[in-house]
Amino acid sequence: MAAITGDPGPPPGADPDVRGAYLSASADVALLREQLGIIGRSLSEPPPEPRAAAATARPRRRPFALALGALAVACAGTLVAGLGWLVAQGGSGASENGADKGVASDEGAGSAASGVAFGSPRYLACARLVAEGTVTGAAPVPGTGRHRITLDVTRAYKADGPGERGGEPLTFELDDAVARPAPGDRVLIGIPRYGDTPDTVITGSAAVAAERAVIKASLAESRTLTCD
Repeated sequence: MAAITGDPGPPPGADPDVRGAYLSASADVALLREQLGIIGRSLSEPPPEPRAAAATARPRRRPFALALGALAVACAGTLVAGLGWLVAQGGSGASENGADKGVASDEGAGSAASGVAFGSPRYLACARLVAEGTVTGAAPVPGTGRHRITLDVTRAYKADGPGERGGEPLTFELDDAVARPAPGDRVLIGIPRYGDTPDTVITGSAAVAAERAVIKASLAESRTLTCD
């Protein structure tokens, strides 16, 4: 509801899921408002002057204007549905906050099944390793559908494993279906607390920079959570 009314969101110490939902909802509401503004301006433009040869023809609404009108209705419906979801989530999040505050589950941390977003405080609290670097080797593992990746780690945001903070090259196997980084690629990886292979691989300097900002903003709060 705060995202709808523009009121201040949850404080820094609030449940990470509630804060994440608020930030996501605020972005969705802002985008919908922007798109509706564009549609409104387009619909308000005057129709073109009819040509002399068509002066006696029956005036018709422009197909483009009709399409924009339909799009406006669809956007409005999406906004209404989204606002209803926000109201429902706000109530359930408040009731669960007292029981879950300060505790993060490590079961499948960062995986799609767990519903924990990569780079969030909850993910960082339950990850064994979150680091970025440059790929120096990528060799196929015969008969496995995997590649053995060697990563020259330049920055570790979370490193609980032995030797992972010492600047030594990191080697791990990666399913080809997850990612296929090549030597020279800039990557950011996350390995779950009890895992040996990344569940998240971000490739490319621009994508890594965007995720880096999210991780830095989540680090302080992640240190207040546990994975018991």
